[in-house]
Amino acid sequence: MTTANPTANFSDNATYRPGKVRNRVLWTLQILLGLFFIIASGGPKLVIPNTLMENAPENLTIPLGLLIFIGVVEVAGGIGLMVPRLSALAAAGLSVLTVLAAATQAFIADKPAMAIFPLVLAAIFGWIAYERRATITDLRNSLSR
Repeated sequence: MTTANPTANFSDNATYRPGKVRNRVLWTLQILLGLFFIIASGGPKLVIPNTLMENAPENLTIPLGLLIFIGVVEVAGGIGLMVPRLSALAAAGLSVLTVLAAATQAFIADKPAMAIFPLVLAAIFGWIAYERRATITDLRNSLSR
């Protein structure tokens, strides 16, 4: 008589893949957040940066070059979320970006209540990066060949 080992499937964390329902939830989040960062967050920083700078609060002045750089990073991260091989790296990068945005809101803009939304996004991106971690090793293995 053989007994099943419930931990046998989880012995190698590098090959972990989320289940079917979790995969659908992740892809839904990745597409929605990717579109949000392309259209609503990063896009305006690239298309109308001067208008954003003029309408910014007085205590939150960001140089034009930095604003455009942030826009490029947000658009690239949004695109990366929707590319299967890049999704974990994009989520990790956007997690760092949103933590920095929360710190900017809390300490530079002096509006700590506004830091909640970026921190929630950072947690979601951290979860996506964790669940998609196998794509990082797959990407590393394909690049090292």
